[in-house]
Amino acid sequence: MRSITTLCIQYAHRFYGFKGEAQYLHGHTGTFTIEVEDTINQGVNMVFPCNEIKKVAWEILQNFDHALILREDDPLLPAIIEVYEKQGIKNGHPQNTMKGEAFNTELARAYPECRLVVTKETMTVEGMIKMAYELLKDKLNIAKITFTSGANAASQEYEVTTTKDRCPLCGIALDDNGVCPKCGYRK
Repeated sequence: MRSITTLCIQYAHRFYGFKGEAQYLHGHTGTFTIEVEDTINQGVNMVFPCNEIKKVAWEILQNFDHALILREDDPLLPAIIEVYEKQGIKNGHPQNTMKGEAFNTELARAYPECRLVVTKETMTVEGMIKMAYELLKDKLNIAKITFTSGANAASQEYEVTTTKDRCPLCGIALDDNGVCPKCGYRK
């Protein structure tokens, strides 16, 4: 069975080298739909609490919210960093509180202090799904991710081969020591 949740982000990007409207810097509202699969947790009668899926996913995916997402070879990138330096916001600002945990994967690197994500590939809806899965696959039993942005949408299904030890009192994953990080239950 699956538990399903959605997250919305606002972001700006462009398709560097693309011949069309998307070559210009522009913004979108994007929506992730994340489906987590496992057995029904008998203690709480659910696979995984949707608010907990959202919390786990948001810790990482909030790096894409209100962010500029550029490919690493985009000539705008050095110009943006220079402007941020001149403004004194490259290394953060006290009002920049929507920061996720920084990440650096084969597909992308997040600079949460300056709301910037640098990607290896052009950031399409398909690319966003690949990045999200790479960042979340070890945290959740993801069966499917759908990402919608404007009139564009893509979806990818994944084979779930493991189960997560979950708390019988609140349903969330136990840590490596068998302790529930939410309620303190010990296995």
